[in-house]
Amino acid sequence: MNLKNIIRSARGQKQVDLLLANARIINVFSGEIVSGNIAVAQGYIVGFGSYTAKKTVDIGGRFVAPGFIDAHVHIESSMTCITEFARAVVACGTTTVVADPHEIANVLGVEGIDYMLRSSEGQPMNIYFTLPSCVPATNMETSGAILTAKDLLPFMGHERILALAEMMNYPGVINQDSEVLGKIDMAKRERKPVDGHAPGLSGHDLYAYLAAGISSDHECTTDREAKEKLNLGMHIMIREGTAAKNLEALIPVVNERTARRMMWCTDDRHPQDILKEGHIDSMVRKAIFTGLDPVIAIQMATINPAEYFRIDNVGAIAPGRRADLVVFSDLESPYMEAVYCGGVLVAENGNISPEIAKPDPVLFPPSMNIGIEQIDFSIPAETGRIKVIDIVPDQIITGQSIMEAMISEDKALSDTFRDILKIAVIERHTGSGNTGKGFVRGFGLKRGAIASSVAHDSHNIIVVGTNDDDMKAALQAIVKMRGGLVAVCDNKVCAGLALPIAGLMSREPVKAVRDKIDSLINAAREFGTTLDDPFMTLSFLALPVIPELKITDKGLVDVARFKTVPLFVD
Repeated sequence: MNLKNIIRSARGQKQVDLLLANARIINVFSGEIVSGNIAVAQGYIVGFGSYTAKKTVDIGGRFVAPGFIDAHVHIESSMTCITEFARAVVACGTTTVVADPHEIANVLGVEGIDYMLRSSEGQPMNIYFTLPSCVPATNMETSGAILTAKDLLPFMGHERILALAEMMNYPGVINQDSEVLGKIDMAKRERKPVDGHAPGLSGHDLYAYLAAGISSDHECTTDREAKEKLNLGMHIMIREGTAAKNLEALIPVVNERTARRMMWCTDDRHPQDILKEGHIDSMVRKAIFTGLDPVIAIQMATINPAEYFRIDNVGAIAPGRRADLVVFSDLESPYMEAVYCGGVLVAENGNISPEIAKPDPVLFPPSMNIGIEQIDFSIPAETGRIKVIDIVPDQIITGQSIMEAMISEDKALSDTFRDILKIAVIERHTGSGNTGKGFVRGFGLKRGAIASSVAHDSHNIIVVGTNDDDMKAALQAIVKMRGGLVAVCDNKVCAGLALPIAGLMSREPVKAVRDKIDSLINAAREFGTTLDDPFMTLSFLALPVIPELKITDKGLVDVARFKTVPLFVD
């Protein structure tokens, strides 16, 4: 950017590149909507009103808002590479994301972070990152890497690293773990915020968590929880992903007094939801539909995350800000009719400009270090009662129950009549053969098995099924694909999606990935599942930092007690 020419353009002494005329401009600073022209030079907004321009576009009285910002997203959860992710979400009006590469870092460590930084260069949107704080999330699972403060330090000064990512290890914070505190201190020295992740944390433990320097949270599930955290000074990110949807529960907390400390995020959103519902724009529409003032909803999608992450050149329509702009006709239900990034029209009516395509960098070899022959899914019966993971629909939290086990020949088996199915997590990074085994209720499968190498956060292979043979066949199929999702019945693969980038992502377009996931979900429904997206639900059952009972390659994890627990109950 030539600063002298920018100033000259702003003063009207030099012709601007683009003039968006007859716009209804949403001012996120004042909350006003004013009519006028927007002048753009070198990709930045330089002024309003009358300018001579190389190109003039008549907006025709439509609304123009700043491009939307996703305050917390795991791009890997789209199951597409960054290039295809960008092409999908920019059409929805998302021009900036703050991504946590936590998933790929758990598989590939610093190589994964470096890959994401390289892959995000030159995209038709702004892609910033936060540094994964918990790799692995706990010591109750086996990840592909361990990242210490020393490992992260070289990245902290990078211009596109904005914060320390979600601090999931809240027991480590409040119990003063030296490595955890070292990472927080590192972020503080760089004057970068520390994102939080503390579902249900309250009272003195929450005070301690905040006193350590944590400044945001995206895990609130009730208005009471959000209010407590807001009152203590936290910034609240309202999440509407595929597995966890919190907007409806938290929208009562949003008002003129609280809104400027709140923002939207998707966290984990599958291709089906991106293509069917949209991205941050879908949250804005849903919030407006509930009765929230449209300008407040747009502030939460723009200036609020920009200010929180100190991204000074986005989030508003003002001189000196990037010309990241969205155009729409209906303020009460904004659908993006045009999207500009850096003053360039990149999408129109949902169609991406063809010239924005960018090749993805070289693929990393996947981590599929498994000796299939040593994996045994049988569970010798120790007693007659077992702990069972209970699925909570549309949430990533779970419950737990004590149930009578179905036992045959001294082995505990899946019981499709009561919907108690065997579940297992197989370690895929080191070849240890670690296999955590348990039972889960809520999938509804009557036959077959489904499996995935997307299993938060360490991304070992997770499989749930009605019988051991199909579970073994599903595991074999995942390894053969070098990572992915699969549905198997009678030892036959009925549907699959290969994810060769670290076992997490595909290079195929989002629509192609969506179609294959649809086939997987349809296959699972033929097997009997009652869940909207059984694969997303499955992927979070290995996450040992979200209550209540989870499973890793090391066994069942009681999250409240933060320890592994036996499957059988005396």
